Parts: sequence; C-alpha cells; structure tokens
Amino acid sequence: MINDQIKISKIVQSRHIKPQGNYYSIIWIRGAVKGILINKVLYENIANTMFFLNPSFEWEIIKENEAQSSGYIMYLSDPIMNQPVLSRLEINVVRILHSDTVHRAQLAPGIEIRVQAVLEMLDELLTTNLNHKEDAIMGLVNTFFVYCDGQCNIKSPISKHSSKATLVYKFKRLLSENVTELQKVNDYSDRLNVSSTYLNESIREVLGVSAKSLIIEQLVMRSRHALKFTDKSSKEIAYELGFSSPEYFTAFCKKHIGYSPLEYRKL
Repeated sequence: MINDQIKISKIVQSRHIKPQGNYYSIIWIRGAVKGILINKVLYENIANTMFFLNPSFEWEIIKENEAQSSGYIMYLSDPIMNQPVLSRLEINVVRILHSDTVHRAQLAPGIEIRVQAVLEMLDELLTTNLNHKEDAIMGLVNTFFVYCDGQCNIKSPISKHSSKATLVYKFKRLLSENVTELQKVNDYSDRLNVSSTYLNESIREVLGVSAKSLIIEQLVMRSRHALKFTDKSSKEIAYELGFSSPEYFTAFCKKHIGYSPLEYRKL
C-alpha cells in the first residue's frame, strides 16, 4: 500500500525525532525552530531551508514552541524512490538521497506557497480512496522534486559555513525580487559588492551552473506562467518582464522555450 510508503507530517511538536522505519526524510523548515540536530551536529539559523536525508542519518528537530507549525516532513520509502517516474528527473534524486553528505538548500522566495500546496495535496490524497490515487501521488512527488531542482538547486551540497554558498543565496534572493529590472550579471555583482567573475565562480562551485543561466531560468519560468495562467497579451507580458520589445520577447521564447508566445499558449 502506498500509504505505508509515503508519509507527510507537520512540524508541530516541541521535539520532532526521526520515526522508526527505513525512510528517506525531506524536511522543510519554515521557521520558529532552534535548530536541527543531524548525527550530533546542530544546524541553526535554518528558516526556509530544505534538508534531504537518507535513512542512515539520525536527526531531531528542536522547536521553540508548539504554538504553530514550523514546516513539513515528507518520508519516502525505497520502493517510492525507485519508481521510474522519479528516475526520469533531470537531477539524480536517488543519488542525492543516498549520499552520506547532508544536503540542504534554501527555497527561493515566492516558491514556498507552491511547495506547501504540493505537500498538502499529497497529505490529502493519502487519506482518500480515489481512483488512480497512486498515479496522482507519484505525479505530485515528481512535481515536488522538479520544484526542488529548479528552485533549490539540490544538485550540490552546501556546506554549513560556506561564504560562497551565502553569496549564492543572496544572489538568488536578489534575482527573484528584481529579475524584471535587473537582467545582466553585472547588475547583481554590483549590488552584492563582488566582481562578476567571483559571482560566477561561486555560483558554478555551489550549483554547477552560470549566473546568466539562472537569470534565464527565472525569466523562462515567469514567461511560461504568464502565458499559461493569465489573459495578458504577449506585449503586456513582455514589458512586465522587462523585455525591451515584444519582438525581443518572442525571440527569447523561441530560443529558450522552443515556441513563440502564441504557439506556447496553444499547447
């Protein structure tokens, strides 16, 4: 039964300890915790952080109080992690969750509500007897990891005291808040008081991609969302996203999405 292989739990208790069983743990700390103890190492200042832990890790979440939920935990069994739908992800999730490294990543600003929605839908589905329930659940698990890949960049571990990781997080936060106005790497390096060379070096070391590719990724994601879920004209979308002209927006979509705005809306 899939109900025995996936569990969703809110972080409410003052001390939350890893349960019995051979489960992988994906822990999203939203806030209001003193820290998480992983194999006797205490991680603090972890608001809005996602942890990806295999069954070999011993961990305990230490909350400040029980007045509110501080996040969610998703437990996944081996059979779930070995499902073909997950093996087709761009990232090798199974490799990450089998690693002996503590993988942690910051959620990009604005993505929290979507991640929470996926987890809440999973939690609801697990208690139903709907037809095709298992397919729907695996689709949501896949969606969760796709979001994590695109918004958390879990490809590489981020060390606890890495100054470059801190810089990368500041860049991603700045990018999320300003991508419609700032679309050059130099714009961000100037704001962060570092050279564009050092910013690119840090991003490549931590995430394995360039700063420019992350800027493009944000614009692609916002372009797709606006084209699919709003009634705005492509001209309106182009100017709202900071493109200099509708023609440039069309060229951008053809290059990075594979379709013109009109073609993409017809899919």
